[in-house]
Amino acid sequence: MNKKIDQQAADNIRALAVAMVEKANSGHPGGPMGGADFMHILYSEFFNYDPSDMAWPFRDRFFMDAGHLSTLMYAQYYLLGNYEKKDVENFRQWGSITPGHPEVDVARGIENTSGPLGQGHTMGVGAAIAAKFLEARFGDWINHKIYGFISDGGIQEEISQGAGRIAGHLGLSNFIMFFDSNDIQLSTSTDEVTTEDTAMKYEAWGWKVVTIDGHNHDEIRKALTDANNETEKPTLIIGKTIMGKGCVAADGSMFEGYCELHGQPIGNTGADYTKTLLNLGANPEAPFDKYEDVSAFYETLVKEKTVKAAKKKAEIEVWRKENETLSNKLDFFLSGELPELDFESVEHKAGIATRAASSNVLGYLAEHVENMIVSSADLSNSDKTDGFLKKTSALQKGDFSGSFLQAGVAELTMACIANGLALHGGIIPVVATFFVFSDYMKPAIRLSGIQELPVKYVWTHDAFRVGEDGPTHQPIEQEAQIRLLEKLKNHSGKNSFLALRPADSAETAVAWKMALENTNTPSGLILSRQGIKDVPAQGESRYQEALAAEKGGYLVKEVENPDAVLIANGSEVSTLVEAAKLLEERENIKVNIASIISEGVFRLQSKEYQDSVIPKNKPLYGLTAGLPVNLEGLVGENGKVFGVDHFGYSAPAGVLDEKFGFTGEKVCQNVIEYLNEASVAKI
Repeated sequence: MNKKIDQQAADNIRALAVAMVEKANSGHPGGPMGGADFMHILYSEFFNYDPSDMAWPFRDRFFMDAGHLSTLMYAQYYLLGNYEKKDVENFRQWGSITPGHPEVDVARGIENTSGPLGQGHTMGVGAAIAAKFLEARFGDWINHKIYGFISDGGIQEEISQGAGRIAGHLGLSNFIMFFDSNDIQLSTSTDEVTTEDTAMKYEAWGWKVVTIDGHNHDEIRKALTDANNETEKPTLIIGKTIMGKGCVAADGSMFEGYCELHGQPIGNTGADYTKTLLNLGANPEAPFDKYEDVSAFYETLVKEKTVKAAKKKAEIEVWRKENETLSNKLDFFLSGELPELDFESVEHKAGIATRAASSNVLGYLAEHVENMIVSSADLSNSDKTDGFLKKTSALQKGDFSGSFLQAGVAELTMACIANGLALHGGIIPVVATFFVFSDYMKPAIRLSGIQELPVKYVWTHDAFRVGEDGPTHQPIEQEAQIRLLEKLKNHSGKNSFLALRPADSAETAVAWKMALENTNTPSGLILSRQGIKDVPAQGESRYQEALAAEKGGYLVKEVENPDAVLIANGSEVSTLVEAAKLLEERENIKVNIASIISEGVFRLQSKEYQDSVIPKNKPLYGLTAGLPVNLEGLVGENGKVFGVDHFGYSAPAGVLDEKFGFTGEKVCQNVIEYLNEASVAKI
């Protein structure tokens, strides 16, 4: 312990944060100045990782919630050698590796993308669950910690309720969170928006809570020591800090604790940039320099961290030699690979709902994929994830031998936890709820896409056929929203999401195959509540034919020289099959039927293949239980899409099919009208 160095290091972090924001003329300097003391003590004395192997699976992890405090991380990691001077100098600039909000970059210590408040620490909860899950299977030597950092804004975001409840309920003693409590937020002081007792709230959820002076290094040290020794509960360290700690006005007086220091360069406030740097011990002519003594301290520290990690690795190696089978299994989990799976062997009754087919697949996966965690938002018996639950047990405090997370009614929290599970590694996360409630999950789905995480979303009750529950539970616009993500590229240049709406049980099995094999982006299965007539097999095996869905779309019915091509996905495919039969019997109109399970994947195929399924020289008719825009891109401007352009109503599903025009009879009539219109248009 060196009090002089500790203070210099914290002030160096403050000066760097101030300089980054000032040079960029953009950012949030005040918060990082308040959190600098905690960061330095955490990383210099408690945080275990291997500087020579940043992706070491058994490292401690730091999950930032307050992404606007990115300069706090960049400054700290710059002192540790993870960034170069040019990186911090180019904060928020095009092409830099120091963006305005942290974006996952494990090689430099950034474990998660953050910015939307509340999500960062909730992903940390997911990582803590992953670590407990692995510890239960491979031994107590898996004892790394997950640290979270949250601000007043993150505490206020509603998601903190779900994260706090679940972490306390599960007794995540490996999760330690620092609350940077400076009583200032972007536009107000906190007393203008809240009077709640944060400590009592977290204690009620089952957390260990301690309140400290966030600038007192001894108090920080003791709080972190106690938190690391805690074995029953997650820990919340409420650090009372000062916004803009160390800021000085032009007249030399202190200018700390003001709201205006939150979200703009301090030179634009009542503080003086040069005087503040001088007060912090920095050279205003070289504000991005590391202080000489601090630089030497961190160079030594990094070497010590490397040696300590090597000792831990040696201990793990002894375990590996004594437990070869378990060691191989652990490596397999961490590889992200799948065991050999036989989806065709999963048996389905005829005419079942695709949610029921998914349940059958999940039951199979529960017995063959040991590192899958499935979660449901209090709907396991409705979204049919109970097919998985029946083969395992729920995670519980003190017992993580099961593989099912009962999240309660908390869709957004559940999805963020799944992102954390994926970020930690070693786990395949699956989350489920009704499709209409994907609206609650959207912020986490978006971060799944940005971070390129292979989370599997299961959405059931996919259309107005939810029936009597009425418009609040009947998705209409949701498919259009989700499929937009298939059109949005991630930073790797790939579709940011894989959306799959299977037509029957065979396609559902294929959809699960596609989702599990998609390890680069999130996937979503959109499944029916009601039973669906199986698409007739053209040959001996419906499953083998459905494997063509791996190209995003294919013909489930094909004739030579068709009069039209009918296009759909999901349960509407079977409606088209009924309509096609009537068209041929009554009008001698021959049609092909295309099942397009994923337009995003379909668009990746060769033009020749796309044209073989949906030829541009034929009349094209699309049927969708959602907004017509779902299929308009496929049928083109000369085609026709019959969809739903209004909210649903409360009535039995069969009645709604009749009223909305989704029966074989009505679709048959609609297709005839379209073909007649098309014929007239040609004349």
